[in-house]
Formats: sequence, C-alpha cells, structure tokens
Amino acid sequence: MRRLSALALILALPALRAEEGMWTFDNLPLRQLKEKYAFEPGQAWIDHVRLSTLTLGGCTGSFVSADGLVLTNHHCTRGSIARLSSKDRDLVKNGFVAQSRDQEIKIPGLTYRTLMAMENVTERVAKAVKPGLTEKQAAEARAKELDALKADLEKKTGLTYDVVNLYQGGETWMYGFKVFKDIRLVAAPEIAVAAFGGDYDNFTYPRHDLDFSMVRVYENDKPYHPPHHLTWSTEGLKAGDLTFVVGHPGRTSRLQTFAQMKYDRDFGIPAYLRNADRTRALLEEYGKQDAEHARQVQTLILGVNNGAKANEGSLMGLKDAAAMKRIEDAEKALKAAVAKDPKLAVSTGKSWARVEQAIQLQKAGLKEAQYVGAARSATLGQALALVRLAEQQELPVEKRLTEYRSEGGLKTLKARLSGPAMGMMGQAPSPELETLLFTRGLEDARRELGPQHPYIVAVLSGKAPAEVAKAAVEGTKLNDPAVRKTLVEGGQKAVAASADPMIVLARKLEPILLGLRKKQDEVKAIFEEHGARIAKARFAVYGKTLPPDATGTLRITYGAVATYPANGTLQQPFTTWAGLYDRHFGWGGNEAHAFGGEWMLPQRWLDRMGKLDLRTPLNFSHAVDTTGGNSGSPVVNRKGELVGLLFDGNIEGNAGRYFYDEKVNRSVSVDARAILEALVKVYDAPHLAAELTGK
Repeated sequence: MRRLSALALILALPALRAEEGMWTFDNLPLRQLKEKYAFEPGQAWIDHVRLSTLTLGGCTGSFVSADGLVLTNHHCTRGSIARLSSKDRDLVKNGFVAQSRDQEIKIPGLTYRTLMAMENVTERVAKAVKPGLTEKQAAEARAKELDALKADLEKKTGLTYDVVNLYQGGETWMYGFKVFKDIRLVAAPEIAVAAFGGDYDNFTYPRHDLDFSMVRVYENDKPYHPPHHLTWSTEGLKAGDLTFVVGHPGRTSRLQTFAQMKYDRDFGIPAYLRNADRTRALLEEYGKQDAEHARQVQTLILGVNNGAKANEGSLMGLKDAAAMKRIEDAEKALKAAVAKDPKLAVSTGKSWARVEQAIQLQKAGLKEAQYVGAARSATLGQALALVRLAEQQELPVEKRLTEYRSEGGLKTLKARLSGPAMGMMGQAPSPELETLLFTRGLEDARRELGPQHPYIVAVLSGKAPAEVAKAAVEGTKLNDPAVRKTLVEGGQKAVAASADPMIVLARKLEPILLGLRKKQDEVKAIFEEHGARIAKARFAVYGKTLPPDATGTLRITYGAVATYPANGTLQQPFTTWAGLYDRHFGWGGNEAHAFGGEWMLPQRWLDRMGKLDLRTPLNFSHAVDTTGGNSGSPVVNRKGELVGLLFDGNIEGNAGRYFYDEKVNRSVSVDARAILEALVKVYDAPHLAAELTGK
C-alpha cells in the first residue's frame, strides 16, 4: 500500500505524549531518546537487558546474579509462597530467607522463560490467506500457516515459540523462548512489609512497600548460569534521572476502535466488577470463620482487590469525556485518511462497521460468557481441560481448536495438567473453600441463566447447587497430580471411562461449552480480521511511529524519576524508611487495629529500626508507561544496571489501558538501595547482598 502525503500524515497523526509507548525491541524509539536525553543505547546494551529479563506468566523478573538469582515482586510469587506455607509455617506472614543453597525451597508448577529469538513472519502469513475467504476461513488459513512455522522453528532451534500479533494483527512475529522449570524460593519479606498499607494504599502514591522476592533458577539440579544478568547499581537514583523498564506489560487497548472502548465502558468492565464484588464477598465470608480460614484467603482477596481497583481506574478513564473525545477524533482522522485512498477504502472502509456488528454479537453472548463454565471451581476447570484435551487430540489437526494444533502447545498443556493443582492467583483452594465457591458459582449461574438453560440442566440434573458441589468436591481425585497424569496419558479412552465426579460433570458440559466457544471464535475472527485491516491502514498512514498495544510480550519503556500534581500539591519523587515508620506510628503502631491493621509492622522491623539509615529511599515515582504484567520488571539506568524494581502505578494512571496522560501517569518502583539494606540489616542475609553486588 502506498503511503499518504507528508501533509496528510501530519494532519492525521495522533499526538504521542512525551514518554508514551511500550516499545518492542525491534522498533525502539532511538531518535526520541537521543533528542531528549542525549542517550543512544547500542545493540550490546539492548541485547543485555533483553536477555537478562524473564517472563513469569503474568509478571516479569530479571536475572541479577551469575548463579541464576532472579528478582521479582513479592506479589508475583505470593501464590507460590502461600502454596509452600501451612498453618504451622506461614511464609507469607513471616517471610523467608534461605541461609544456604540447600535451604532454597523448590516451587512446583512454575515456568519461567527468556526471549531468545524474534522473527517477523507477517508477509509469509499474509500469503497464506487467499482472496475471497470469509473471516473464519482467513483465520483458519493463518492458524494453519503459523502452526507449520512454529513446528519448523522449534525443530530447528530447540526453543519454545509463541505467535505474537502486534498492531492489532498488522504484524505477526514468532518469539522463541528458553524455558526454565526448576524454580526455588530464596527470599521474601513479610506480607505486612511487602504490601504495607494493604488495599487502601494499593495504586496510590506516596508508597512504602518492600515488594520484592528472590528465587533461583536451576538446571539439571544445579544453579543456572545465565549468559546475561543485571549488575546491581552502586550509584543511587536522584530526581530527574533517566530510567528504563524492561518487562512484559499484560494488555492495553489503545488501538481498539472507539466502539470497542464504549463496549468496555458500558458492558465489559461493569460485568467484571460485579463478578469481582461477588468473589470478594465469598472469600471474605469464608475468611471470617477463624484465623486459619483468613490465612487461606488473604492472598486471594488481595488479588481480587488489585484487579478490581485497576478496572475501576480504567472505567474512570473511559468516562473521561475529554479523553474520549480525543480518541474519537483520532479515529475520525484515520477514517478520513482511509476514505481518501482508493486502495485503503476498498480494504478497510467497511471494517469499523463490521467491528460494530461483532460487538452486538458480543453483547448478546456476554451473560453466557460469564456464567457457562467452571462456576468458580478450580477442579472443574481442570476437568474441563482434561476432557477437551482428550477430545481434541482425537480430531484431525485441521479440525482442532487453534491451541490444540501444535505439538509444542500440546506438550505445554499436558505438563500443566499433570502438575500441581492450581486455582485463583496460582493458589489451590482447600476443599472447604472450593465447595463454597462452587456452590455459590452454580447458584449465580442458575439465577442469571435461568433453570431451563442447557448448562444449568446439564450441571445440576435437577439437584440443588450445594448438593452437586459437595458431592463433586468430596468425590474427586483430581487434586492428585498422578491421577491427572494418568488421564492425560490415557487420552480419550481413559477420560471416557473415568467415574471421577468432576470428569463426569465435564463430559456433560463439554458439548455446551464447545458450542459456546465456536460462537465466540466467530466473533473473535471478525475482531481479528478487521482489527488487522484497520492496523494495516494505520501503518499506511503513520508507519511505525506509534507503538503497538501491550500484549504480554517483552517491551521497553523509559522516563525520568518525576513528581506529579495530586491532592493540591506535588508528590515527592522518593519515599524513605522514615516515611514507612511515620505512616506506621501515625496510625497508632501495632496497638491500633483500625481498618484491619494495614499499617502494622512485624516486630522484627521495630527491633531493627535503629540499624537502618532512615534516609534510604524506599519507593520512587517515575514517568514510564507501564501496565499490569510489568510487575517485577527491572528498572535500569543508562549503564544497564539495576536501580529499582517496578511494582505498581498510581491511581491516576489506571486509565493507561486506554490512553496515556503524561501529566499524571506514573509508575512506582522499589529502590534497589532499600532491598540491599533490608537484606543486610533486617534479614541477616549478607550472603545474598554479596551475591547481588559481587562483593
């Protein structure tokens, strides 16, 4: 497609705000960095920070020693720490430090990955889509070509490959990863310090959280020696210093159509928040029984609250009339540019209307999408996955659902289903909690779908939700990995013969869920096809001057340590240990229990207060463009050295899913100096400090 004239490009180009953008490693904003900060990273710098970074699946981490030590957030490993805990050994509450390598605790079921290779396959995939295909047929043709590409690359390299769509499908890449499966807990602070202030302080600033944890990657039962790891900086940050965040931002929706954003505002996010409110109420109901019940749901409640607060912020952004007007105007400018180009008008002119038609189908299926499924039962979710895996493997490859077509994908799925039981936030619930969640999930589904809905008829068979949930949870053996492994290896024959009550339920539900999935796939195909057409039109107008939406793939973003206006004043760029103790004592210390004691400190921290330099920076605010999934991302300086650990954003920045506001969007990170000082002066771990600093 030909590019428009320079004048048309200038008129149509949306304003890119200051440090906006989560940039892919193939298209870094080198010119902007050179012009504004007089800094131009070389290829060695770029490769070093990329190869030092890991994706943890929903979070980010980084290698910080030659012996495979990985730094990430406490809240990124909290579910794993909870699984390693018990009533008599609460590692979430009391923290943990391994004093030697043999004390490091293996965490079952974790997989970490490092991005090793990237290949742009856009043109090859485009050639696989012949003229005249429907949206569904085009999606199938692309999927078939990508399956072949994935298999070929994995065979050649030994890496595990993911398909990566950028610019709403405007570009397609294959990303190759080295996979690590032996992960061991090394250090984690007490939750009272890691999540100081609880939900009240979450997504706020100033913050006073020591939100870090350390694990070690092993290979062949020995510490892994990564080719690249970040050096711990000996130079502290100061206000105005340039920082870089390297991580895996989960998902933004800035390149969605205006109609899709309105759907999220009016339907999608409100539905999410209603479910979050309901889930939180159930967990709190369970936790009120006694201290042990409260311990079991503490991490789960924090996770639900975090997601809800983030979505509430996004919803506030979508209700910002001025911001939405800017987004609508930018889309009108793009539509006008498309209309003026004959080729673009043919390929893309009707795409916005087609997306709006798909949104109507999405609205019609919203209630079923919410309530037809595992009904909050983690074990039924596993049973459904086992049944679907067995049935999909029996089909010819071309007739399977997309994720069941590649051998690599099947291998990963089988390993996950054969591993430790996982529930919400990576934490397996107790049978008592699962019975409660399953019962209420079935009750909610019956109320919302009606007693005659095929799903309700199939799952309840005329019985009460409590009766069905109790019998299934008490009778299932799927919490035993060996049982699940037998079903995975036995395939369709083993699954069909199983009398496990969860598998029996899953067999009854699978035809209903498969029918729903196919309807959802048709809607998804429309979004993908026409989202890609709009993206290609945007390419024709703007080129790659705009960064792609975040998709959980590795990105780099940059900006200075910076203040911002809030609450009638300017927020301080750094907080300190002194601020932590001030907030603690300001709430009355450990004698006060108002608001659940969110600002209470462990006794160890009170005993060691005199050893700390209270001027040491604890958290800092910087103008970098990040979102969920960036948690645990390393913050590096111009030298590529680690200076901080990103763990949050401010409440004003939660609208960043849809747009970036340079005046108030800020990310919040733990200062590397605080981590080092806490290890030495509070946790008696000079051996870890020495490993980090090489001293």
